Amino acid sequence: MRKAIAAALWLGLSALSTGHALAGEAGDAVFAERGPWSLGGQELQWSVHVEGPDAPGFLRIDDGSVTLAEVVDPSDQQPVLQLTQKTDSRTRQIGPFPISGGDPVLTFFLEQTARDMAGLTGGSPHYIRNRIKDALFRGGQIARQGEASVATFTPFAEDPNAARMKGFETLTLTFVLDDPKQPIRELRAETQGDMPGYVNRMALQ
Repeated sequence: MRKAIAAALWLGLSALSTGHALAGEAGDAVFAERGPWSLGGQELQWSVHVEGPDAPGFLRIDDGSVTLAEVVDPSDQQPVLQLTQKTDSRTRQIGPFPISGGDPVLTFFLEQTARDMAGLTGGSPHYIRNRIKDALFRGGQIARQGEASVATFTPFAEDPNAARMKGFETLTLTFVLDDPKQPIRELRAETQGDMPGYVNRMALQ
């Protein structure tokens, strides 16, 4: 239930962005309206790599993946989206997500980052999610990199609780974007320096 609630919160943010609630160009680019999704038999796959310190409950992933596919909901025979996550040790399905809703991969990435940070710092997941949301709404920078756009955010750079964040005050969220209607090419969350040495990177294959 907690995962479902978290997903709904992130998807709610995405839905608001389509109504121009975001104040910054960087946030608008990340939460561009990519639906309604129409994958048919095609699947989209992102590689997943997660680094971090040895800590109870923290899952490092050397060679994982997240696959986005369109499937039929058995309850009403309507198309929905489903994610399949593969780590070094397990496979699980996440969803369903609505065809016309927000970006499920972005939702997954943000929630994993927030949960990892909460687990490694002992902080409140609710507080961390809200700070990330606020950064995506109001902050960020966007620049061109060849044919792509790169949006970056530093949600905890000036946080009053930075001294208790065990290195996550340096967290930077980076999104490499192509055409606004296309899936996000790369999603990256990383801290600076040796502590805690956190990296969460997803790259479209």
